[in-house]
Amino acid sequence: MTKKYNSFAEFWPFYLNEHSKHLTRVLHFIGTAWVLLILPFAIFYSYYLFLAIPIVGYGFAWSAHFYVEHNKPATFKYPVWSLIADFKMFFLMCAGKIEQEVAECKKKH
Repeated sequence: MTKKYNSFAEFWPFYLNEHSKHLTRVLHFIGTAWVLLILPFAIFYSYYLFLAIPIVGYGFAWSAHFYVEHNKPATFKYPVWSLIADFKMFFLMCAGKIEQEVAECKKKH
């Protein structure tokens, strides 16, 4: 049975738990970084590059889940919240705060 999350605040600890390994988060970071790099080129130069965005973004992320984390991507059940959480995780990693966030989440749950 799939748990129903009523808010992003409820979903976030689940998301972090599904990304518990450092390599999983790094692979997500790489995929998201490529998405952000491709996006302006897709907008200003070639709309065909939009086709690469989900392939690159999900390619790195799903590889991490299947081969590192050994779980199913949260995207399958929670596509919107997973996308939001991926960007939150990306920017926390940019700020050097993701490890602190993971540790705090583990304390609470």
